[in-house]
Amino acid sequence: MDHEHIAYDIAIIGGGVVGFAGAMYAGRLGMKTLVLSEMTGGTIILTDVVENYPGFKRLTGQELADNIQEHAMDYGANLVEEKAIKIVKCSESCYSIFTESQSFHAKTILFATGAKHRELGIPGEKEFANKGVHSCALCDGPIYKEKTVAVVGGSDSAAKEALVLAKWAKKVYIVYRGEKIRAEPVNMRRVEQKISEGKIEIINNTNVNEIHGAGRVEYVILDREYSGSKKFMIDAVFVEIGMIPNSQLAQSLGIATNSKMEIVINRKAEANLPGIFAAGDVADMEFKQAITGVGEAVAAVYSAYRYVNENEFICACNDEEFEKSIIQYGKGK
Repeated sequence: MDHEHIAYDIAIIGGGVVGFAGAMYAGRLGMKTLVLSEMTGGTIILTDVVENYPGFKRLTGQELADNIQEHAMDYGANLVEEKAIKIVKCSESCYSIFTESQSFHAKTILFATGAKHRELGIPGEKEFANKGVHSCALCDGPIYKEKTVAVVGGSDSAAKEALVLAKWAKKVYIVYRGEKIRAEPVNMRRVEQKISEGKIEIINNTNVNEIHGAGRVEYVILDREYSGSKKFMIDAVFVEIGMIPNSQLAQSLGIATNSKMEIVINRKAEANLPGIFAAGDVADMEFKQAITGVGEAVAAVYSAYRYVNENEFICACNDEEFEKSIIQYGKGK
């Protein structure tokens, strides 16, 4: 197995805007920086329009991700587009990080692993995945031109998904279990405009209990009647009910998480283990936006910089110990 003998000052796990913002700042601080990215760009590339990132009145999620990545790479970060599958502490001040094909040393680690879409957990959801059940309007909305679709959820994200779908669909229903959807004022006004145009309709105090069809989604079963029936004919269901943090790797290392599986951090973005930091959707900050995650990443990197330099750490894992850890935790384990 090939592996790096470089002792990185910081390894950033996650190649979204949060990870690359951290990499940019680490580069400015002169830190040897590794970025391990399973999905470069992160979930923001699924966002149609970003209008709340300071300095840019309007751009796509892909453009924002590309801009931040390009900025980071100008500072010489080493990008490895592979998934980190195992981390072990190989000495008092050093960690070994493993992908399927390589291994790396790092004095500190920043988890910027983001989150994945939460599922409804109802009959038919998995069966019709990508056959009428989706989680990205920008990706899959064009399939449903002049069709009738539903967005399940009541957050600002659900409202934005409905607005994107309204570009193509004949009618978009927002099905929400609560009394009133919780969109930001600007998006609420846009939804209300589409309601007045007959493009969007909100079904409140309602859950989707089952999804049915023959090969593709054809109808859902609601938990209460709508227009006289619990059977609701629909061509697609877009699920937007929140996110689940990608914290499994961190948990395997013994990093503390809360009841939502978010990594618990302090104001310095430190986790409970020395040299470990977290930022963005995987961390336990309540308000999750690209800009807040980027800010957390910068705080984390500055904390990591001070941690490395004030303690003058040396990555003390010798080759023999490293080879043993590769055999134990590397490819094929």
